[in-house]
Amino acid sequence: MKNAIITAATKGMGRAIAIAFAKEDVNLAICARNAGDLSAFKEELKAINPNIKVITSVTDCSVKQQLLQFAAAAEKELGPIGIIINNVGMYTHSSILDDGDDTFEKQIHTNLAPTYELYRYFGKKMIAAREGHIFTICSAASLTPIPEAGTYSVTKYALLGLTKTMKLEMQQYGIKVTTVIPGSTLTDSWKGMEVDKDKMVLPEDVASAIINTYKMSAGANVDEIIIKPVYGQI
Repeated sequence: MKNAIITAATKGMGRAIAIAFAKEDVNLAICARNAGDLSAFKEELKAINPNIKVITSVTDCSVKQQLLQFAAAAEKELGPIGIIINNVGMYTHSSILDDGDDTFEKQIHTNLAPTYELYRYFGKKMIAAREGHIFTICSAASLTPIPEAGTYSVTKYALLGLTKTMKLEMQQYGIKVTTVIPGSTLTDSWKGMEVDKDKMVLPEDVASAIINTYKMSAGANVDEIIIKPVYGQI
């Protein structure tokens, strides 16, 4: 049975991805900042598939020490981690010139650093095992900057660059690296705004794309998955 680690797993895309992997008989290490949400979601996942192991950790992924403690706990409880889902992120609706004094630092530590740190932690172990698949959730802002979310766009551009570098470093060892680039997706980022869910990407769409990619043959790697609303970005 394979083992996966998923950051920010109780809501939105992380939640949908965790459910999808549970249905594939994959053990899960999930984290979030809210203990109640984690406990409830663990019960839900175990109800979906009683045969899998689910470990939870109250973790602020922007804090390196907490993130690495989560990684170590996942490895200790489940064994070697073969699947990494880098999902944690934050969105700030602000131009760069209107950012708060700590906006850049917060977004770097939330949108970019966790993927870097988990890669550093697990990468050589995957190389030694000669197997593994790293999925990183980027954003359409990785391709086209959003002026109203300047620093967010910068961090997502950097995240895309990181995943491209990871793929080049890992391909000679047969480790798969896939960048997921969703457009306007119905998550908590849209809370309080009036949106039409039928004109948006759903978290389940992202999860489905990841599972189908994961299930491909050993010799196939999907470099990038771009999913955008059929009517265009919102």
